[in-house]
Amino acid sequence: MSSDFYRNVYRVVAEIPEGKVTTYGAIATCLGVASGARMVGYALNQLIHEKSDEPLPAHRVVNRLGQLTGRAWFPGDTMRERLEQEGVRFTEEYTVDIDKHFWDPGLNI
Repeated sequence: MSSDFYRNVYRVVAEIPEGKVTTYGAIATCLGVASGARMVGYALNQLIHEKSDEPLPAHRVVNRLGQLTGRAWFPGDTMRERLEQEGVRFTEEYTVDIDKHFWDPGLNI
């Protein structure tokens, strides 16, 4: 996938408001690649290798069920802790209340 796609993913992720989450699939759909959820995940995984003065709020990206599937890339329980600090509620230990906290980038960007 092109670096333009990755940059566009990062642009969308940067816009996710505090206290909200979005999904890999919603980001892909917003970027015109409806079946590209996995590619969004690849783009976010690439962030591990990049250092930035302004880190992206990648902790706000969850799977379509609200599960913290990206938590392996955060030390300890950092992903959950950051979301809780922002007021995000959980329905299970690693599943956010997606109905309450979902932010649709297609409607907001």
